[in-house]
Amino acid sequence: MPVRPTAALSALLTAALAATALTACGDGSGSGPDTIKVSYKQSTDNSVKVMDTYLAGIKKEFEKKYPGKKVEFVPIKAPDAEYYTKLQQMLRSPRTAPDLVYEDTFLINSDITSGYLKPLDPYLAKWPEWSRFIGTAKAAARGQDGKTYGVPDGTDTRGLWFDKRVFGRAGLPANWQPRTWDDVLAAARTIKEKVPGVIPLNVYTGKPAGERSAMQGFEMLLYGTGDGTSDPLYDRTAKKWLTAGQGFKDALKFVETVYREKLGPDVSDALDPNFATSVNGELLPQGKLGIDLDGSWLPQEWLPGSGHAWPDWSKQLGLAYMPTQTGRAPGKVSMSGGWTWAIPARAGNPDLAFDFIRTMQTEANAKKWYIADSGISVREDVAKDPSYATAQPGIKFFTDLVSVTHYRPAYPAYPKVSTALQEAMEGVTTGDSSVEKAASGYDETLKDVTDGQVAGQ
Repeated sequence: MPVRPTAALSALLTAALAATALTACGDGSGSGPDTIKVSYKQSTDNSVKVMDTYLAGIKKEFEKKYPGKKVEFVPIKAPDAEYYTKLQQMLRSPRTAPDLVYEDTFLINSDITSGYLKPLDPYLAKWPEWSRFIGTAKAAARGQDGKTYGVPDGTDTRGLWFDKRVFGRAGLPANWQPRTWDDVLAAARTIKEKVPGVIPLNVYTGKPAGERSAMQGFEMLLYGTGDGTSDPLYDRTAKKWLTAGQGFKDALKFVETVYREKLGPDVSDALDPNFATSVNGELLPQGKLGIDLDGSWLPQEWLPGSGHAWPDWSKQLGLAYMPTQTGRAPGKVSMSGGWTWAIPARAGNPDLAFDFIRTMQTEANAKKWYIADSGISVREDVAKDPSYATAQPGIKFFTDLVSVTHYRPAYPAYPKVSTALQEAMEGVTTGDSSVEKAASGYDETLKDVTDGQVAGQ
Protein backbone atom coordinates (compact mmCIF):
# COMPACT_ATOMS: atom_id res chain seq x y z
CA MET A 1 0.00 0.00 0.00
CA PRO A 2 1.47 3.40 -0.94
CA VAL A 3 2.41 5.82 1.80
CA ARG A 4 0.17 8.88 1.89
CA PRO A 5 2.06 12.20 1.99
CA THR A 6 1.75 14.43 5.00
CA ALA A 7 0.18 17.88 4.66
CA ALA A 8 3.64 19.47 4.67
CA LEU A 9 4.91 17.12 2.00
CA SER A 10 1.78 17.74 -0.08
CA ALA A 11 2.46 21.46 0.08
CA LEU A 12 6.05 20.91 -1.05
CA LEU A 13 4.87 18.73 -3.93
CA THR A 14 2.36 21.37 -5.01
CA ALA A 15 5.07 24.03 -4.95
CA ALA A 16 7.37 21.78 -6.94
CA LEU A 17 4.71 21.25 -9.58
CA ALA A 18 4.18 24.98 -9.85
CA ALA A 19 7.89 25.58 -10.24
CA THR A 20 8.10 22.87 -12.88
CA ALA A 21 5.25 24.43 -14.81
CA LEU A 22 6.84 27.86 -14.77
CA THR A 23 10.21 26.48 -15.80
CA ALA A 24 8.68 24.43 -18.59
CA CYS A 25 6.97 27.45 -20.11
CA GLY A 26 10.01 29.66 -20.51
CA ASP A 27 8.84 33.18 -21.19
CA GLY A 28 5.29 32.25 -22.09
CA SER A 29 3.72 34.15 -24.96
CA GLY A 30 6.21 37.00 -24.73
CA SER A 31 8.17 35.75 -27.73
CA GLY A 32 7.15 38.45 -30.19
CA PRO A 33 4.09 39.22 -32.31
CA ASP A 34 4.94 36.69 -35.05
CA THR A 35 5.21 33.55 -32.89
CA ILE A 36 2.49 31.66 -31.08
CA LYS A 37 3.11 29.18 -28.29
CA VAL A 38 0.85 26.14 -28.23
CA SER A 39 0.63 23.99 -25.11
CA TYR A 40 -0.87 20.52 -25.05
CA LYS A 41 -0.83 17.25 -23.10
CA GLN A 42 1.94 15.00 -24.34
CA SER A 43 1.63 11.28 -23.73
CA THR A 44 3.70 9.95 -20.84
CA ASP A 45 4.41 6.96 -23.09
CA ASN A 46 7.29 8.05 -25.30
CA SER A 47 6.19 5.68 -28.05
CA VAL A 48 2.77 7.34 -28.48
CA LYS A 49 3.16 10.35 -30.76
CA VAL A 50 -0.36 10.81 -32.13
CA MET A 51 -0.80 14.41 -30.98
CA ASP A 52 2.82 15.37 -31.65
CA THR A 53 2.68 14.06 -35.22
CA TYR A 54 -0.66 15.70 -35.96
CA LEU A 55 0.40 19.10 -34.62
CA ALA A 56 3.69 18.97 -36.51
CA GLY A 57 1.69 18.67 -39.73
CA ILE A 58 -0.59 21.57 -38.76
CA LYS A 59 2.45 23.71 -37.89
CA LYS A 60 3.91 23.10 -41.34
CA GLU A 61 0.63 23.99 -43.04
CA PHE A 62 0.11 27.07 -40.84
CA GLU A 63 3.58 28.49 -41.40
CA LYS A 64 3.19 28.03 -45.16
CA LYS A 65 -0.22 29.73 -45.12
CA TYR A 66 1.01 32.63 -42.95
CA PRO A 67 4.52 33.52 -44.18
CA GLY A 68 6.73 34.96 -41.44
CA LYS A 69 4.61 33.48 -38.64
CA LYS A 70 6.02 30.76 -36.39
CA VAL A 71 4.60 28.11 -34.09
CA GLU A 72 6.41 26.96 -30.96
CA PHE A 73 5.11 23.95 -29.05
CA VAL A 74 5.16 23.78 -25.24
CA PRO A 75 4.18 20.18 -24.51
CA ILE A 76 3.46 19.08 -20.97
CA LYS A 77 4.34 15.43 -20.42
CA ALA A 78 2.40 14.39 -17.34
CA PRO A 79 -0.49 12.22 -16.14
CA ASP A 80 -3.87 13.94 -16.36
CA ALA A 81 -4.01 15.34 -12.81
CA GLU A 82 -0.50 16.83 -13.05
CA TYR A 83 -1.25 18.24 -16.50
CA TYR A 84 -4.20 20.20 -15.15
CA THR A 85 -2.14 21.55 -12.25
CA LYS A 86 0.75 22.63 -14.46
CA LEU A 87 -1.54 24.17 -17.07
CA GLN A 88 -3.36 26.27 -14.49
CA GLN A 89 -0.05 27.50 -13.12
CA MET A 90 0.91 28.61 -16.62
CA LEU A 91 -2.36 30.43 -17.22
CA ARG A 92 -1.97 32.70 -14.19
CA SER A 93 0.68 35.01 -15.60
CA PRO A 94 1.24 36.83 -18.93
CA ARG A 95 4.87 35.72 -18.65
CA THR A 96 3.98 32.03 -18.71
CA ALA A 97 0.63 31.87 -20.51
CA PRO A 98 0.81 30.24 -23.96
CA ASP A 99 -1.28 31.58 -26.82
CA LEU A 100 -3.27 28.38 -27.23
CA VAL A 101 -3.96 25.52 -24.80
CA TYR A 102 -5.55 22.08 -24.90
CA GLU A 103 -8.34 22.20 -22.34
CA ASP A 104 -10.40 19.30 -20.99
CA THR A 105 -14.11 20.15 -20.98
CA PHE A 106 -14.44 19.05 -17.36
CA LEU A 107 -12.08 21.85 -16.31
CA ILE A 108 -13.22 24.60 -18.61
CA ASN A 109 -15.86 26.22 -16.36
CA SER A 110 -13.44 26.25 -13.44
CA ASP A 111 -10.83 28.02 -15.58
CA ILE A 112 -13.45 30.42 -16.92
CA THR A 113 -14.47 31.36 -13.38
CA SER A 114 -10.80 31.87 -12.50
CA GLY A 115 -10.47 34.31 -15.40
CA TYR A 116 -7.92 32.15 -17.22
CA LEU A 117 -9.65 31.91 -20.62
CA LYS A 118 -10.71 34.34 -23.31
CA PRO A 119 -14.26 34.25 -24.80
CA LEU A 120 -14.11 33.29 -28.47
CA ASP A 121 -17.52 34.56 -29.63
CA PRO A 122 -16.14 37.46 -31.74
CA TYR A 123 -14.00 34.95 -33.67
CA LEU A 124 -16.70 32.29 -33.93
CA ALA A 125 -19.25 34.75 -35.32
CA LYS A 126 -17.02 35.28 -38.37
CA TRP A 127 -16.02 31.61 -38.83
CA PRO A 128 -18.31 29.60 -41.16
CA GLU A 129 -16.97 26.24 -39.93
CA TRP A 130 -18.56 26.80 -36.49
CA SER A 131 -21.97 25.94 -37.94
CA ARG A 132 -20.65 22.42 -38.64
CA PHE A 133 -20.25 21.57 -34.94
CA ILE A 134 -23.02 19.69 -33.12
CA GLY A 135 -24.91 21.43 -30.34
CA THR A 136 -23.79 19.21 -27.45
CA ALA A 137 -20.15 19.83 -28.35
CA LYS A 138 -20.69 23.58 -28.43
CA ALA A 139 -22.45 23.43 -25.06
CA ALA A 140 -19.47 21.63 -23.51
CA ALA A 141 -17.29 24.66 -24.24
CA ARG A 142 -19.82 27.27 -23.10
CA GLY A 143 -19.50 29.09 -19.80
CA GLN A 144 -22.31 29.89 -17.39
CA ASP A 145 -22.21 33.42 -18.79
CA GLY A 146 -23.38 32.08 -22.16
CA LYS A 147 -20.09 32.79 -23.91
CA THR A 148 -17.99 30.14 -25.65
CA TYR A 149 -14.42 29.60 -24.49
CA GLY A 150 -13.15 26.70 -26.57
CA VAL A 151 -13.39 24.90 -29.91
CA PRO A 152 -14.00 21.17 -29.34
CA ASP A 153 -11.89 18.70 -31.30
CA GLY A 154 -13.93 15.56 -30.67
CA THR A 155 -15.77 13.61 -28.04
CA ASP A 156 -15.60 10.09 -26.67
CA THR A 157 -17.70 7.32 -25.17
CA ARG A 158 -16.86 4.38 -22.92
CA GLY A 159 -17.54 0.69 -22.68
CA LEU A 160 -16.08 -2.70 -21.79
CA TRP A 161 -13.11 -4.01 -23.76
CA PHE A 162 -12.62 -7.74 -23.28
CA ASP A 163 -9.96 -10.18 -24.46
CA LYS A 164 -11.40 -13.00 -26.56
CA ARG A 165 -8.25 -15.06 -25.94
CA VAL A 166 -8.77 -14.88 -22.18
CA PHE A 167 -12.50 -15.48 -22.52
CA GLY A 168 -11.85 -18.58 -24.60
CA ARG A 169 -9.59 -20.04 -21.93
CA ALA A 170 -12.17 -19.19 -19.27
CA GLY A 171 -15.04 -20.76 -21.21
CA LEU A 172 -16.79 -17.40 -21.64
CA PRO A 173 -18.56 -16.44 -24.91
CA ALA A 174 -16.79 -14.48 -27.64
CA ASN A 175 -19.95 -12.40 -28.12
CA TRP A 176 -20.19 -11.54 -24.40
CA GLN A 177 -22.68 -8.82 -23.45
CA PRO A 178 -23.40 -8.53 -19.71
CA ARG A 179 -26.93 -7.48 -18.74
CA THR A 180 -26.18 -6.35 -15.18
CA TRP A 181 -23.27 -5.45 -12.89
CA ASP A 182 -23.53 -8.93 -11.41
CA ASP A 183 -22.86 -10.37 -14.85
CA VAL A 184 -19.66 -8.32 -15.11
CA LEU A 185 -18.48 -9.51 -11.70
CA ALA A 186 -19.40 -13.10 -12.50
CA ALA A 187 -17.24 -13.03 -15.64
CA ALA A 188 -14.35 -11.54 -13.65
CA ARG A 189 -14.68 -14.28 -11.00
CA THR A 190 -14.64 -16.95 -13.71
CA ILE A 191 -11.45 -15.49 -15.20
CA LYS A 192 -9.82 -15.40 -11.78
CA GLU A 193 -10.65 -19.04 -11.21
CA LYS A 194 -9.81 -20.45 -14.64
CA VAL A 195 -7.09 -18.19 -16.05
CA PRO A 196 -4.46 -17.58 -13.33
CA GLY A 197 -1.92 -14.87 -13.98
CA VAL A 198 -4.44 -12.63 -15.75
CA ILE A 199 -6.04 -9.55 -14.18
CA PRO A 200 -9.77 -10.27 -14.47
CA LEU A 201 -11.13 -6.69 -14.47
CA ASN A 202 -9.71 -3.17 -14.53
CA VAL A 203 -11.72 -0.27 -13.12
CA TYR A 204 -9.61 2.86 -12.67
CA THR A 205 -9.69 4.10 -9.10
CA GLY A 206 -8.22 6.57 -6.63
CA LYS A 207 -6.62 9.99 -6.79
CA PRO A 208 -3.48 9.09 -8.79
CA ALA A 209 -5.59 8.32 -11.89
CA GLY A 210 -7.49 11.58 -11.46
CA GLU A 211 -10.48 12.13 -13.72
CA ARG A 212 -9.94 8.71 -15.29
CA SER A 213 -11.08 7.29 -11.93
CA ALA A 214 -13.95 9.68 -11.34
CA MET A 215 -15.51 9.68 -14.78
CA GLN A 216 -14.36 6.45 -16.35
CA GLY A 217 -14.64 4.40 -13.21
CA PHE A 218 -17.10 5.75 -10.68
CA GLU A 219 -19.48 7.74 -12.89
CA MET A 220 -19.79 4.87 -15.38
CA LEU A 221 -21.24 2.98 -12.44
CA LEU A 222 -23.19 5.79 -10.78
CA TYR A 223 -25.02 6.86 -13.94
CA GLY A 224 -26.20 3.27 -14.38
CA THR A 225 -28.13 3.34 -11.09
CA GLY A 226 -31.57 4.75 -10.38
CA ASP A 227 -34.15 5.29 -13.10
CA GLY A 228 -31.83 7.11 -15.48
CA THR A 229 -34.06 10.19 -15.76
CA SER A 230 -32.12 12.49 -13.43
CA ASP A 231 -28.49 13.36 -12.84
CA PRO A 232 -27.23 11.51 -9.74
CA LEU A 233 -24.51 14.09 -9.06
CA TYR A 234 -26.20 17.44 -9.58
CA ASP A 235 -29.77 18.77 -9.45
CA ARG A 236 -29.83 21.24 -12.33
CA THR A 237 -33.23 22.64 -11.33
CA ALA A 238 -32.30 23.37 -7.72
CA LYS A 239 -28.66 24.10 -8.73
CA LYS A 240 -27.38 21.93 -5.91
CA TRP A 241 -24.89 19.08 -5.71
CA LEU A 242 -26.37 15.82 -4.45
CA THR A 243 -25.07 13.93 -1.43
CA ALA A 244 -24.39 10.20 -1.55
CA GLY A 245 -27.60 8.25 -2.05
CA GLN A 246 -28.12 4.53 -2.44
CA GLY A 247 -26.86 4.50 -6.03
CA PHE A 248 -23.68 6.24 -4.93
CA LYS A 249 -23.11 3.62 -2.24
CA ASP A 250 -23.88 0.79 -4.66
CA ALA A 251 -21.24 2.16 -7.05
CA LEU A 252 -18.70 2.27 -4.21
CA LYS A 253 -19.69 -1.27 -3.26
CA PHE A 254 -18.88 -2.45 -6.80
CA VAL A 255 -15.41 -0.87 -6.58
CA GLU A 256 -14.89 -2.35 -3.12
CA THR A 257 -15.86 -5.81 -4.41
CA VAL A 258 -13.43 -5.64 -7.33
CA TYR A 259 -10.46 -4.94 -5.07
CA ARG A 260 -11.51 -6.89 -1.98
CA GLU A 261 -12.00 -10.06 -4.03
CA LYS A 262 -8.78 -9.39 -5.95
CA LEU A 263 -10.62 -9.24 -9.24
CA GLY A 264 -8.68 -6.13 -10.20
CA PRO A 265 -5.00 -5.22 -10.40
CA ASP A 266 -2.87 -5.11 -7.26
CA VAL A 267 -3.79 -2.01 -5.29
CA SER A 268 -0.24 -0.66 -5.61
CA ASP A 269 -0.55 -0.89 -9.40
CA ALA A 270 -4.07 0.53 -9.47
CA LEU A 271 -2.84 3.58 -7.53
CA ASP A 272 0.13 4.16 -9.84
CA PRO A 273 -0.54 7.38 -11.84
CA ASN A 274 0.99 5.74 -14.92
CA PHE A 275 -1.02 2.52 -14.73
CA ALA A 276 -3.02 3.42 -17.85
CA THR A 277 0.20 3.30 -19.85
CA SER A 278 0.72 -0.30 -18.71
CA VAL A 279 -2.88 -1.21 -19.51
CA ASN A 280 -2.74 0.19 -23.02
CA GLY A 281 0.80 -0.77 -23.97
CA GLU A 282 1.34 -4.05 -22.19
CA LEU A 283 -1.55 -5.72 -20.38
CA LEU A 284 -4.12 -5.63 -23.17
CA PRO A 285 -1.79 -6.42 -26.09
CA GLN A 286 -0.11 -9.24 -24.15
CA GLY A 287 -3.37 -10.88 -23.10
CA LYS A 288 -2.85 -10.19 -19.40
CA LEU A 289 -6.14 -8.35 -18.77
CA GLY A 290 -9.57 -9.92 -19.19
CA ILE A 291 -11.95 -6.95 -19.03
CA ASP A 292 -11.13 -3.24 -19.15
CA LEU A 293 -13.66 -0.48 -18.48
CA ASP A 294 -12.21 2.10 -20.83
CA GLY A 295 -12.66 4.62 -23.61
CA SER A 296 -13.19 4.77 -27.35
CA TRP A 297 -9.72 6.18 -27.99
CA LEU A 298 -7.67 3.08 -27.12
CA PRO A 299 -6.90 2.03 -30.73
CA GLN A 300 -4.66 5.08 -31.17
CA GLU A 301 -2.23 3.28 -28.88
CA TRP A 302 -1.96 0.37 -31.32
CA LEU A 303 -1.55 2.12 -34.66
CA PRO A 304 1.53 1.42 -36.82
CA GLY A 305 4.49 3.42 -35.56
CA SER A 306 2.98 3.93 -32.11
CA GLY A 307 5.55 1.75 -30.36
CA HIS A 308 2.75 -0.64 -29.38
CA ALA A 309 1.60 -1.51 -32.90
CA TRP A 310 -1.05 -4.22 -32.65
CA PRO A 311 -2.60 -4.82 -36.08
CA ASP A 312 -4.75 -7.73 -34.85
CA TRP A 313 -6.36 -5.96 -31.91
CA SER A 314 -9.83 -5.99 -33.46
CA LYS A 315 -9.63 -9.78 -33.86
CA GLN A 316 -8.42 -10.38 -30.31
CA LEU A 317 -10.52 -7.85 -28.41
CA GLY A 318 -14.29 -7.69 -28.12
CA LEU A 319 -16.51 -4.76 -27.18
CA ALA A 320 -19.50 -4.83 -24.84
CA TYR A 321 -21.73 -2.09 -23.53
CA MET A 322 -21.38 -1.28 -19.85
CA PRO A 323 -24.74 -2.43 -18.46
CA THR A 324 -26.90 -0.52 -16.08
CA GLN A 325 -26.90 -1.86 -12.51
CA THR A 326 -29.92 -4.15 -12.80
CA GLY A 327 -30.46 -4.13 -16.55
CA ARG A 328 -33.01 -1.32 -16.59
CA ALA A 329 -33.64 0.47 -19.88
CA PRO A 330 -31.84 1.41 -22.02
CA GLY A 331 -29.64 -1.44 -20.76
CA LYS A 332 -26.34 0.33 -21.31
CA VAL A 333 -24.54 3.39 -20.02
CA SER A 334 -21.73 5.63 -21.18
CA MET A 335 -20.06 8.86 -20.16
CA SER A 336 -18.75 11.41 -22.64
CA GLY A 337 -16.27 14.20 -22.41
CA GLY A 338 -13.84 15.71 -24.81
CA TRP A 339 -11.18 18.34 -25.22
CA THR A 340 -11.15 21.84 -26.62
CA TRP A 341 -8.63 24.32 -27.93
CA ALA A 342 -8.85 27.48 -25.84
CA ILE A 343 -7.09 30.84 -25.86
CA PRO A 344 -5.79 32.04 -22.48
CA ALA A 345 -6.99 35.42 -21.25
CA ARG A 346 -3.34 36.44 -20.91
CA ALA A 347 -2.26 35.20 -24.35
CA GLY A 348 0.03 37.60 -26.21
CA ASN A 349 -1.17 36.70 -29.71
CA PRO A 350 -4.84 35.65 -29.53
CA ASP A 351 -5.72 36.54 -33.14
CA LEU A 352 -2.90 34.43 -34.51
CA ALA A 353 -3.86 31.64 -32.10
CA PHE A 354 -7.37 31.52 -33.56
CA ASP A 355 -5.86 31.34 -37.03
CA PHE A 356 -4.09 28.20 -35.84
CA ILE A 357 -7.45 26.79 -34.66
CA ARG A 358 -8.95 27.52 -38.07
CA THR A 359 -6.08 25.66 -39.69
CA MET A 360 -6.64 22.65 -37.45
CA GLN A 361 -10.35 22.69 -38.09
CA THR A 362 -10.65 22.49 -41.83
CA GLU A 363 -12.85 19.54 -42.70
CA ALA A 364 -9.84 17.57 -43.99
CA ASN A 365 -7.66 18.26 -40.95
CA ALA A 366 -10.50 17.56 -38.52
CA LYS A 367 -11.15 14.18 -40.16
CA LYS A 368 -7.44 13.40 -40.07
CA TRP A 369 -7.40 14.08 -36.32
CA TYR A 370 -10.51 12.05 -35.47
CA ILE A 371 -9.12 9.02 -37.28
CA ALA A 372 -5.61 9.33 -35.81
CA ASP A 373 -6.95 9.91 -32.27
CA SER A 374 -9.67 7.25 -32.47
CA GLY A 375 -12.05 10.05 -31.56
CA ILE A 376 -15.74 10.58 -32.25
CA SER A 377 -16.52 13.44 -34.59
CA VAL A 378 -18.32 16.52 -33.26
CA ARG A 379 -18.65 17.89 -36.78
CA GLU A 380 -21.69 16.85 -38.81
CA ASP A 381 -19.84 16.95 -42.11
CA VAL A 382 -17.07 14.60 -40.96
CA ALA A 383 -19.52 12.24 -39.22
CA LYS A 384 -21.32 11.72 -42.54
CA ASP A 385 -18.10 10.96 -44.41
CA PRO A 386 -17.91 7.20 -45.21
CA SER A 387 -14.11 7.27 -44.94
CA TYR A 388 -14.44 8.35 -41.30
CA ALA A 389 -17.17 5.88 -40.40
CA THR A 390 -15.17 2.92 -41.72
CA ALA A 391 -11.68 4.11 -40.75
CA GLN A 392 -11.35 1.84 -37.72
CA PRO A 393 -13.09 -1.14 -36.17
CA GLY A 394 -15.15 -0.02 -33.19
CA ILE A 395 -16.05 3.46 -34.44
CA LYS A 396 -19.68 2.45 -35.05
CA PHE A 397 -19.92 0.73 -31.64
CA PHE A 398 -18.73 3.82 -29.78
CA THR A 399 -20.62 6.27 -31.98
CA ASP A 400 -23.87 4.40 -31.30
CA LEU A 401 -23.34 5.03 -27.58
CA VAL A 402 -23.76 8.78 -28.11
CA SER A 403 -27.53 8.25 -28.03
CA VAL A 404 -27.42 7.04 -24.40
CA THR A 405 -24.37 8.83 -23.09
CA HIS A 406 -24.20 11.21 -20.13
CA TYR A 407 -22.15 14.37 -19.61
CA ARG A 408 -20.59 15.48 -16.36
CA PRO A 409 -22.05 18.51 -14.55
CA ALA A 410 -18.90 20.45 -15.44
CA TYR A 411 -19.65 23.51 -13.32
CA PRO A 412 -16.85 25.44 -11.59
CA ALA A 413 -16.92 23.20 -8.49
CA TYR A 414 -16.72 19.99 -10.48
CA PRO A 415 -12.92 19.51 -10.37
CA LYS A 416 -13.09 19.52 -6.56
CA VAL A 417 -16.14 17.26 -6.59
CA SER A 418 -14.21 14.91 -8.85
CA THR A 419 -11.34 14.80 -6.36
CA ALA A 420 -13.83 13.94 -3.61
CA LEU A 421 -15.11 11.04 -5.73
CA GLN A 422 -11.57 9.80 -6.24
CA GLU A 423 -10.90 9.95 -2.50
CA ALA A 424 -14.04 7.93 -1.75
CA MET A 425 -13.00 5.34 -4.33
CA GLU A 426 -9.49 5.14 -2.95
CA GLY A 427 -10.80 4.55 0.57
CA VAL A 428 -12.79 1.46 -0.41
CA THR A 429 -10.05 0.27 -2.80
CA THR A 430 -7.39 0.16 -0.09
CA GLY A 431 -9.80 -1.03 2.58
CA ASP A 432 -9.11 2.04 4.71
CA SER A 433 -12.79 3.00 4.54
CA SER A 434 -16.05 1.12 4.52
CA VAL A 435 -18.63 2.09 1.91
CA GLU A 436 -20.61 3.98 4.57
CA LYS A 437 -17.54 5.83 5.84
CA ALA A 438 -16.39 6.74 2.33
CA ALA A 439 -19.87 8.00 1.41
CA SER A 440 -20.08 10.04 4.61
CA GLY A 441 -16.64 11.51 3.96
CA TYR A 442 -17.74 12.46 0.45
CA ASP A 443 -20.78 14.28 1.83
CA GLU A 444 -18.65 16.32 4.22
CA THR A 445 -16.14 17.23 1.51
CA LEU A 446 -18.96 18.06 -0.90
CA LYS A 447 -20.35 20.64 1.51
CA ASP A 448 -16.93 22.25 1.85
CA VAL A 449 -16.04 22.45 -1.85
CA THR A 450 -19.48 23.67 -2.98
CA ASP A 451 -19.98 26.24 -0.20
CA GLY A 452 -22.87 24.25 1.18
CA GLN A 453 -24.80 24.11 -2.10
CA VAL A 454 -25.93 20.51 -1.52
CA ALA A 455 -29.16 18.58 -1.32
CA GLY A 456 -30.00 15.09 -0.12
CA GLN A 457 -31.54 12.35 -2.25
